[in-house]
Amino acid sequence: MSEAHKTSGMTRLRNYFLTGFIVCAPLAITLYIAWSFVGWVDSWVKPYIPARYNPDTYLPFTVPGFGLIVALFLITLIGFLTANFIGRAIVSQGEYLLGRMPLVRSLYGGLKQIFETVLSNKADMFNKVAVIEYPRRGVWAIVFVASEKKNEINDRLDGKANDPVAVFMPSTPNPTTGFLMYVPREDVIELSMSVEEAAKLVISAGLVAPDRVEEGDETSEADSPVQPARSSRTASSLPKR
Repeated sequence: MSEAHKTSGMTRLRNYFLTGFIVCAPLAITLYIAWSFVGWVDSWVKPYIPARYNPDTYLPFTVPGFGLIVALFLITLIGFLTANFIGRAIVSQGEYLLGRMPLVRSLYGGLKQIFETVLSNKADMFNKVAVIEYPRRGVWAIVFVASEKKNEINDRLDGKANDPVAVFMPSTPNPTTGFLMYVPREDVIELSMSVEEAAKLVISAGLVAPDRVEEGDETSEADSPVQPARSSRTASSLPKR
């Protein structure tokens, strides 16, 4: 076997390995995170389940995910009870008691506002992706437009910044951390990519970039009218008469 054949064989094996790794690694990491989350919830919930209702006490094996199912059921039940008048009264009384605790009220109030904003169907946070010049001129950073609503900051910056907009600049590879900044609207250049595509771009450190969409190309091939099929035969390939 020649040296060229050996090199070609090793190259193919390396490509096969990399292809398999690309396929298996995301799947394995996803399964690991999901399994870890299920185990974490089970470790918190199962100790409080009565023994006669816990299948782990009379089965020869443990039932993974049973604690998660119980937790989902209890959360849904609490939401159902909170939706009526008595439940709202109990929640309001509990929030009143928490509001009188110096440290707890700030923590609870902040977390509640965050969850209400993120999980609310009316939330309009992070619905646009843009770029700004940061940390200096000529260097651009991806940001999410956090809010365009007027607030005290807009009033205070009146005359100092032209229509400031709240933007969140995520960090790589963890987009949940970053910086919240108010920048003039004319310095914000909006992009056509979605928030999910921008998040993938940030997490992958620029390796997973979305497909480029040309301006004016708003319709896909599926939406465009069907064109008649053209013959693949050229003039030179036509039979001569």
